[in-house]
Amino acid sequence: MFAAVLHQAKDLRIEDREPPNLAPGEVKVRFRAGGICGSDLAYYSKGKTGDFHLREPLILGHEMAGEVAEVAPDVEGLPVGQPVAVNPSRACGRCDYCMAGLENQCLNMRFLGSASIFPHMQGAFREYLVVPARQCVPVPEHVSFAEASMAEPLAVSLHAVRRAGPLLGEEVLIVGCGPIGALVLLVARQAGARRITVVDLAEKARETALGLGADEAVDGRDEDRIAAWSRNRGRFGVAIEASGAPAGLDTALRAARARGRVVQLGNLPSGQSPVSANLVMSKELEYRGSFRFAEEYALAVEMIAGRRIDLTPLMTHRFPVRDADQAFQVALDRNQSMKVHLLDL
Repeated sequence: MFAAVLHQAKDLRIEDREPPNLAPGEVKVRFRAGGICGSDLAYYSKGKTGDFHLREPLILGHEMAGEVAEVAPDVEGLPVGQPVAVNPSRACGRCDYCMAGLENQCLNMRFLGSASIFPHMQGAFREYLVVPARQCVPVPEHVSFAEASMAEPLAVSLHAVRRAGPLLGEEVLIVGCGPIGALVLLVARQAGARRITVVDLAEKARETALGLGADEAVDGRDEDRIAAWSRNRGRFGVAIEASGAPAGLDTALRAARARGRVVQLGNLPSGQSPVSANLVMSKELEYRGSFRFAEEYALAVEMIAGRRIDLTPLMTHRFPVRDADQAFQVALDRNQSMKVHLLDL
């Protein structure tokens, strides 16, 4: 079977691998579409994402949808041919965090396409993937596989907005408007945000944000405009940092008004990052993290299937898996693309 394997930064190869075997309780899914995520791009361009470093060849990909190709004899309700979105999170269900309902904090998490553990958890950009049946969420046939694969980034955004707390009537700032930031924008609007401002360096991202309903899209290089937000102890009741850049987090902390809420969604570079902690203290900010998702994945699939959110403006490019290297190059160009999808050969 084919697999998109990253050996080191900028060394992505399409290889022939042995197809996986089924164990009890498992489902074999044929890859049909998968989105390239920011963490995939970080592995591809730098060999690492945040604190996770590539230590062996890694099959990339965790945003994936396909069709059931085979099921173990003890699996019910997932017939062969059924379209499914594949939840990339495999929590153990036994540790203290899982028992407390915090599956995204699982001590034994196995997340598709991640170098967070060693040996690495191989990813979804391969012809066949075997996962426990509970990770497969059926989707109706009117939903394309590319749309279904968007359930993962939508779940990330749903979790971030949940971590932000009530948004009804709030003025919200979103720092970074790539695919995740754009999805946060859509979810925040549905959650009742009164006014939403986004800031990004890329013109295409700002244009997309305005098309999705942002009230204002500001160039990240507009220092005077951004500095004005910090006057009089800040402007925004909620600021969500989705860029993964230390400067973006600094902007969010400075722009949030006194007793406002700041959510760090972006994965900052590894090592100790400078944080304006005195702003957290002096403005009595609530500084919250948002990491992956938990039960939001099923909700994301439901929203996509019910056409409760329009993802098509974000889905800008599609490539067959054999052209994965070109697809990654396009995805790295933020003035050209938003969400880039790989399709089966």
